[in-house]
Amino acid sequence: MVSRDPAASTGGVSDTTAPPRRRVELTRAESLRLLRTVSLGRVVFTRRALPAIRPVNHVVDGGHIVIRTHEGSSLAGLAAPAATAAAPAQQPGAAARRVVVAYEADAIDPVTHLGWSVVVTGYCTPVTDPDELARCAALLTPWWDERMDYAVRIRPSLVTGVRLIPGCPHPPVAAC
Repeated sequence: MVSRDPAASTGGVSDTTAPPRRRVELTRAESLRLLRTVSLGRVVFTRRALPAIRPVNHVVDGGHIVIRTHEGSSLAGLAAPAATAAAPAQQPGAAARRVVVAYEADAIDPVTHLGWSVVVTGYCTPVTDPDELARCAALLTPWWDERMDYAVRIRPSLVTGVRLIPGCPHPPVAAC
């Protein structure tokens, strides 16, 4: 029998004594509601042509996911204005790039493995307006001990979620 103590977990061992679970697809509205109930998640983006994942804290504001970050971070540079001959990146009129990212957050019990997971895919853009940036700073306290003077906003395009609930005690032959 495998221990149910999460601290005693060996990482790759499957708990065969745990009751079976079943997936229930969540609606967009329920997924976004659940996202508002947690403050930590993972942002997924492409860095140097490879997938990158960063744990971050977030707030849902006006239907968008807001993440604060710091100068020099991969996330701050991700959606930074693109430099062109007409509008160099350092000029206020420079257009921001629209970069597709994914954001995942969950609440899964480490013992029962019941809970939910939500994945949002959408465009990430920097928050550049000073008043809006100040408002984002008031909404979201950084969880890292670093100066977080930047923020990005993810506009959800595709929202999916699943809830893991207790399943049938035996493989389904018919509905339980």
